[in-house]
Amino acid sequence: MRPSDIRAPKVIWEPLPGSQTLAITCPAQIILHAGSRGGGKTDCQLLRFRRHVGQGFGKFWRGFIFDREYKNLDDLVSKSQRWFPQFNDGCKFLSSKSDYRWVWPTGEELMFRALKKDSDYWSYHGQEAPFIGWNELTKFPSDYLFEAMMSCNRSSFLPDLDDPNNPGEIPLLVYATCNPSGPGHNWVKRRFINQSPPGAILKRYVNVYNPRTQKREDVLKTQTHIFSSYRENKYLAPEYIAELETISDPNKRKAWLGGSWDVVSGGMFDDVWTPAVHVMEPFEIPANWKIDRSFDWGSAKPFSVGWWAESPGGDVITADGKLMRTVKGDLFRIGEWYGCDPDKPNKGLNMLASEVAAGIIERELSMGIHNRVKPGPADNSIWNVDDGNSIAVNMLKPVHIDGVGYRGVAWIRSDKSRGSRKAGWAKMKQMLKNALTDLSGGRSQPGLFVFNSCKDFIATFPILPRDEKDLEDVDSAAEDHIGDEARYRVLNSYSIVRSGKAVGLGG
Repeated sequence: MRPSDIRAPKVIWEPLPGSQTLAITCPAQIILHAGSRGGGKTDCQLLRFRRHVGQGFGKFWRGFIFDREYKNLDDLVSKSQRWFPQFNDGCKFLSSKSDYRWVWPTGEELMFRALKKDSDYWSYHGQEAPFIGWNELTKFPSDYLFEAMMSCNRSSFLPDLDDPNNPGEIPLLVYATCNPSGPGHNWVKRRFINQSPPGAILKRYVNVYNPRTQKREDVLKTQTHIFSSYRENKYLAPEYIAELETISDPNKRKAWLGGSWDVVSGGMFDDVWTPAVHVMEPFEIPANWKIDRSFDWGSAKPFSVGWWAESPGGDVITADGKLMRTVKGDLFRIGEWYGCDPDKPNKGLNMLASEVAAGIIERELSMGIHNRVKPGPADNSIWNVDDGNSIAVNMLKPVHIDGVGYRGVAWIRSDKSRGSRKAGWAKMKQMLKNALTDLSGGRSQPGLFVFNSCKDFIATFPILPRDEKDLEDVDSAAEDHIGDEARYRVLNSYSIVRSGKAVGLGG
C-alpha cells in the first residue's frame, strides 16, 4: 500500500484548547467543570464517557448522568444524539422514560436519570457506576445525593493480566458541570472552589483495608475544578453573548458571563443584599440598646444561634470612629454560633441540648454581653415533649463553666402562625431594602445590618434560593437554618416597631 492510500482517521470531536482539553485529559477522579455559560462543558461530559467505550471494559463500563428534573436532561440527550451516532459503532438510544439510555453492542451503557429527593438514592443503592455525571450540580440544594452516590462509583471489573489486549484498570470518574449560581452554590463552592486553585489537583490519602491485597493501604483520592469560559468556544454565536451582556441583574451577569463564584444570584435576597451597606465592622453596643438571641434547633442538621442588638434610635459610634444615625428598630446581628460540621456542609454536630446551652453561655461571656442578653425567639419544636422532657427544658437547666454556676438558657416562642414563614422572609427583605436608603435623606424605617464577624450568616443567608413552586418562599431543602433563625428574630420585633426619623444624639 502506498503512503498516499492511507487515510487519516476521521475526527468526530476534538476538544478546544483550554478547559475542554484539560477536562478531557485530566487524571483527577472527581472533576467539577464550572464557569460561564457557553463554554462547552456538556460536550466534554458526554465525550469523557464515550472515550472509554469500545476499550475492552464492555458491560462493566456503565454510567449515569443526573439532573433534578428529566426535562433538564433534554439538552444533554440532544447533544449526545448529535455526537454518538457519528462513531458508527452500532450504538442505540432507547428513548422511553423507563430506559432513557444509550447502549452499545459491546455492552456499555449511559443512562440519563433524575434525582430530586434524598430518598431517591435508594433506587441506586448497591449498583456499580464507574462513571457518574452531574448536570448543573448547583441545582442540588445540598451535597447529600452527591455524597450518597459516591458509594456507587465502583466496579467489579478485574483486568486479565494474561491477556495482552486487556485494557487495564477501569477508571472511576465523577464528572460534574455547573454555573456558579443556584440553590447549591454554597456547598459546591465549599466542596470544590475553596479547596484549591482552578486546575490544581487536590490529593487526599485514605487508609483503608484493601480486599485485593488483604492488608491496609493508603488509597489516593483526587479532585479538581476546571474553569470554563465562553471565550474559549469559537463555535459560539456572538448573538448569544450579546444576550448575556444585556442581563440587568449584575450578579447573574457575573455568574453566567464571567463564571464568578463571588456572587449572590437567583436567590430570595439577591436584589436587596449589598455587602458594602449591610456588613460592617463590630462596634461597641450602647448601654441603652436591647440585646437578645434567636435559635433554630438542629442535631443531625446544623443548629444556629444569633445574637442581636436593637437600636432605640439615635447615633452610634462605628468601628472607624464615625457617627452612624440609626432608626428605632434597626437590627444588628452582632454574633453567631453555627453548629455545622466544618468539613460537611449542612451536617450538624449532634450535640446535646445541655451542651449547646453551655456553649451559648461561654460565648456570651467571651463577648462580654452575658448579663445583657434577653431571651429571644426559638424554633417552637424545642418545646415538644419526648420521654417527659423537651429541648427547651434541658437548655434551661443550670450550667457550670470553670466551676461557676449560671442560669440556663431561656427562649420565647417564635411566630409560627399561618403565613408567618413567608411574612418573615418578606419583612427581612424589606428591612434589608430599608437599610439601603441614604440616612442623610431621612430614613424612617428600620433596617437590618450584620457584623462582619458573622461569617456563616454572610456565607449562607444572601444566597438562599427561592422555592421553585412558590417564589415568595425559600427552598426548604436548601441550607436555611441561619435564615430561619434570623427570620424568627425579625418577625418577633418588626411588627411592634414604630417608624421614626433617624435622629442624632443632639436631635
